[in-house]
Amino acid sequence: MSAPITPLSLATWPTPVEPLPRLAAALGLGRDDLLVKRDDLTGLGGGGNKIRKLEWTVAEALANGADTLVTTGAPQSNHARLTAAAAARLGLRAVLVFPGEPGAARSGDLVLDAFLGAELVFSGATGQEALGDAASRVCDRLRAEGARPALLPFGGSSVLSARGYLRCGEELASQVPGLRTAVVALGSGATMAGLVASLGAERTLGVDVGAVDDARRRVESFAVPYAPNVRADDLRIDHGHIGGGYARLGGSVEEAMTLSARLEGLVLDPTYTGRAMAGLVAAARRGEIVPGDRTVFVHTGGLPGLFGHTEALAFADTLRTAD
Repeated sequence: MSAPITPLSLATWPTPVEPLPRLAAALGLGRDDLLVKRDDLTGLGGGGNKIRKLEWTVAEALANGADTLVTTGAPQSNHARLTAAAAARLGLRAVLVFPGEPGAARSGDLVLDAFLGAELVFSGATGQEALGDAASRVCDRLRAEGARPALLPFGGSSVLSARGYLRCGEELASQVPGLRTAVVALGSGATMAGLVASLGAERTLGVDVGAVDDARRRVESFAVPYAPNVRADDLRIDHGHIGGGYARLGGSVEEAMTLSARLEGLVLDPTYTGRAMAGLVAAARRGEIVPGDRTVFVHTGGLPGLFGHTEALAFADTLRTAD
């Protein structure tokens, strides 16, 4: 039997919880009803939720003797950026395997990947399965060169890494007495799964960003080892803000990003937190989030991706013109 994994310490916990009174009032809620959990302030490599996962997955990699971290994601992947940051902090090598071909633009997370010293591999792959196969071939190549690679899961999500957000849910329960709903972006699944395991399915609202096709099943599979009674059908998931796709910017997201920035100075990204806030706004408007219920928006970070998102930058130009 393998020894239990002891997580690394890559950030300062707990992250703060702050009120959002002006946004709450704009949504018809009480001024004390809406708060934000600042997991964008985790520090390392620009911050974000992936650090809670990496504390577990990288600990496992080190326990297995790895000297190189390999992972996959979209070119603007927050997980890839923070894997590179964790590797830099720990004196490891990082290899990031992306789909498709290298583009002309080198903005957003790709800039930080370069500063952090990661090796970028554009695999030509299309689709998550092909990308995983490409990453396995990269690991084979690294082993042939004498390296000891560990392949971290897509988005950093696994049963092990869900423990990071199980702990986050425990933080939230102690920070926000009477918490009714935690709203979070649902990408590769383990962030929502950890919250479901600690807070319960009825208190966790995930907003699907379109990162995977089987989001509901993935959340269930990551949560059940810690909360055996969780069932996929019981999960609260809003699929209504994917719009034209994972990499596209929809109207509800534009509104949510603008409201948050102009009412609270809270800056969101167009892929994850912008969609999550759009889901929160929609839930308030349809009466699923009501005055008197304490609601927490879990800010999972991702700001660098804003500067690599051409549609979001074009939308910002229209705001300047309108002003």
